[in-house]
Amino acid sequence: MLAPIYFLWNATRGNRLTFWRSPYVRWRVETYSGISAESLTAVKIVQFAWHSRWELLRYLFWTDAVQREARRRS
Repeated sequence: MLAPIYFLWNATRGNRLTFWRSPYVRWRVETYSGISAESLTAVKIVQFAWHSRWELLRYLFWTDAVQREARRRS
């Protein structure tokens, strides 16, 4: 259950308290939703996260599974 928090902690490195400024988060939201990264604001990112919360949680648990498999193989 800590895997999503761990991933978000790493993904927002350098912008943890202002995650909407993170280039990685902006790029991921733009790639997934099609919303231009230049037009993203904190409100838009939070709205996107709320509307897509189940898909985002599924993605975060998938990243945990991939990381576990990579650790197992190395």
